Amino acid sequence: MTVTLEDVAYFLGLAIDGEPVMGVTYTMCDTICEKLLGKAPDSGSTSGGMVKLSWLKESFSQCPEDAPMEEIERRTRAYLLYLVGSTIFSTTTGNKVPVMYLPLFENFDQASNYAWGAAALSFLYRALGNASLKSQSTVSGCLTLLQCWSYYHLDIGRPRLNQDSMHFPLVLKWKGKQSGPTANRDLIFYRKALDSLKSSDVEWLPYMNIDSRIIPDDIKSGLIVGRSKTMLICFDKAERHLPDRCLRQYGLRQSIPEEVQRWERKSRGVDGGVDLSGKMEIELNEWLDRRLNIVEDDGGVEESEYMQWYMKITRRFVGRLIPLSSEFQRMHAALRDIAHLADTVSTQGMDSQQTESVTRIRYIVHECLRDQVGTSMLAPSIPQVEHGKRIRGKEMIRRKSNGKRRRKDDPVQCHAPSEGDQSQLCSAAGEIDYSQLCLTDAEVDDLQLCHAGGDGVDAQLHTTIEVDGTLLCHPTDEIDDTETCIAVTGVDDSQVCHAIIKGEAQAVPQSSLRTSEDVGQHNDCSIVV
Repeated sequence: MTVTLEDVAYFLGLAIDGEPVMGVTYTMCDTICEKLLGKAPDSGSTSGGMVKLSWLKESFSQCPEDAPMEEIERRTRAYLLYLVGSTIFSTTTGNKVPVMYLPLFENFDQASNYAWGAAALSFLYRALGNASLKSQSTVSGCLTLLQCWSYYHLDIGRPRLNQDSMHFPLVLKWKGKQSGPTANRDLIFYRKALDSLKSSDVEWLPYMNIDSRIIPDDIKSGLIVGRSKTMLICFDKAERHLPDRCLRQYGLRQSIPEEVQRWERKSRGVDGGVDLSGKMEIELNEWLDRRLNIVEDDGGVEESEYMQWYMKITRRFVGRLIPLSSEFQRMHAALRDIAHLADTVSTQGMDSQQTESVTRIRYIVHECLRDQVGTSMLAPSIPQVEHGKRIRGKEMIRRKSNGKRRRKDDPVQCHAPSEGDQSQLCSAAGEIDYSQLCLTDAEVDDLQLCHAGGDGVDAQLHTTIEVDGTLLCHPTDEIDDTETCIAVTGVDDSQVCHAIIKGEAQAVPQSSLRTSEDVGQHNDCSIVV
């Protein structure tokens, strides 16, 4: 959904059909102001081709009762320039307006023939596009239109009305002091409210019950253009109007729209007196054909089919509902679950294609797990199948009663597996046997990881990677009695992963061990911890 030409016609009462708002650009204000306003602004009231709104107000807000018609026309032009500069074409400066709009009010009869509503929407589209950039800190354009559109379509931040009377244009409905709950409504509140919106929460057709008698005839005659697939023009700002992408706002079933045709956005001429009509022939031709490109009802598609397409091209959420660290942990846990399922599924009875698919899944998920910790070649732990079983005392590494700390040159105590269990836990201080794989069982929050070369502790390569404040690798000169260093290695001279973990270590059955041969002879730490 978006702000459409139909919305502009109803909300602002501006013409959405007519000649494009376009003319000559200016970089100096003196000449054009002297000609059409009767006086030139002082140097402190101008900036390039823009004049301060405060100068217009101070110089032309009061009109003498006996003023000649020429003076009345000048002050009327000043008022109209002030009006468009502070409402429909407001700039990010907030206090200036380009004088290029002034010649459009030279002839008042001609001024009413311009499609001011289409120009207002083009300006707003461009302003919202700019405001979405990281480098932009402000927003401009007709924000009255944007706010009113939100009030009519969405019940988010909508004020309560003391009386629900109908006026035209429809923005008058919200005129005056409003009341409504505003406590604790910060940016996070609005993001969550937008993210939780469902299609049933949207008022798709807010004009359905409007009394047509309050709508002026000139606005009624141009409403058909509100469904035109065309180009909106406001001097150098040309933006596409794409009603085929929001048909539900017209009471039609939504179809899957075509790709948006790209075009080069024009820049306003840097020299004074540049007529943009010669630079924007393509955009002008599209606008001239606006009544030939009215979007019709083609029946649309089923909502499920449309949503399947829509979810591929949209950013579903405005804000992040949960912290990034929580998202990472959830993703990490999901990958571990997938890895566990892939490693424990039996391929017996599968054909070659199915076996190859399972092997491919194993490889991909372990690559993802490895990438999460950079070059550490770490394969995170899988959930214990029998988490509730108590570990026999002889299989546990106990704290030594004297509490003495070990030096790094001392041999590190490692867990000895039970009989019949072929997995082995190896010492980090001694020579490493690459044919043996070792696993750890630890809480992720307390996990600290480091690399070790084939020569043991003295050849350790320490790498620090921080994820949500948790150190994944930490060089240790002294090893506490409560910490056990367990080596995890891959086959074919791949790097050796060491984990220093608090608490207790438990042997993992050999059925859970895999070598790199299981994943296509890849040099990685392919076992699952």
